[in-house]
Amino acid sequence: MDKKSIGWFLGITFSISWPLFLTPLLFGEMEPVNKQLITQGLWAIAMWGPGIAAIITTVLIMKQPFKNLRLNTLGPKHFYLWAWLLPIGLTSIGGLLSLFFGVAKLDLNFTLIRESMASAASGNSVPVELIVAIQILLAFTLAPLINVLFALGEELGWRGFLLPHLMSLGQWKAILISGVIWGLWHAPAVMQGLNYPGYPILGMFMMIIFCVLLGTIFSWLYLNTKSPWVAALAHGSINAVAGLPVLFFQLAVCRRE
Repeated sequence: MDKKSIGWFLGITFSISWPLFLTPLLFGEMEPVNKQLITQGLWAIAMWGPGIAAIITTVLIMKQPFKNLRLNTLGPKHFYLWAWLLPIGLTSIGGLLSLFFGVAKLDLNFTLIRESMASAASGNSVPVELIVAIQILLAFTLAPLINVLFALGEELGWRGFLLPHLMSLGQWKAILISGVIWGLWHAPAVMQGLNYPGYPILGMFMMIIFCVLLGTIFSWLYLNTKSPWVAALAHGSINAVAGLPVLFFQLAVCRRE
C-alpha cells in the first residue's frame, strides 16, 4: 500500500472540500433562500474535491499518466443498466420499509408539496399531481445523467483512486475503509443538516453506515468495469431518486403533550 500517495490524496481532498462545506456558516444572517442556493453551489463544487485530489496526486505526486485514472475506460455495458436501475430499486425498497415499520405514512394527497406550493406565488395554478409526475420522470431519466457531472468528482477519487490503492489490504477491507473515509468526508455538511437535519452527531454515524453500504455497491460496479463512470452514474442515480419517497410520505411523528 502506497501510504504516501494515499496521504497526499486525503490531505488534498479534505483541504479542498471541507472549507467549501464550512463556508455557509459565515452567512448566518443571510436570507434563507439565498443562503440555500449559495450552499448548494459551494457543496456541488466540494464534490469535486476527491476528483481534483486524485488528478493532482496521480500526475504531480506519483508522476504517473492521467490515463491511470481510467476515464478512458467504460467496461461491460450491462453494468451501466445496473448503475441506473439499482438505486431506483433500493430507494423503492427503503420507502416500503419506512411504511412497514411505521416511520412514515402513505400520503397520496401530497400534503408536503401542497403546503410548499401554498406559500409560493401562483403555486396553486399547477396541479400537484403534474408536479409529482414531472419530478418522477426527471429522476428516472435526465437527472442521473446531469448528476454525473458532479458525482464523477467524488467517484474519480473514492472509487477511481482510493479503492484501488487500498486493494493490497484485501477487497473487503478496501471497500470498508474507503466507505468509512467517504462518510467522514461528509461530516461538516451533515452537521449543518445534510440528510439528517436535527441530528448532527447521530447523523455522522448514520452517514458513515450509509456510505459503507452504498460504497459497497459502487465498488462492485467499479471493480467489474474498472471505470469511474459507472460508479458516477450510480451515484448520480441515487442522488436523483433518493428524495422521491418523501413526496408520498407523511412522517409519523408522535408528539408528547
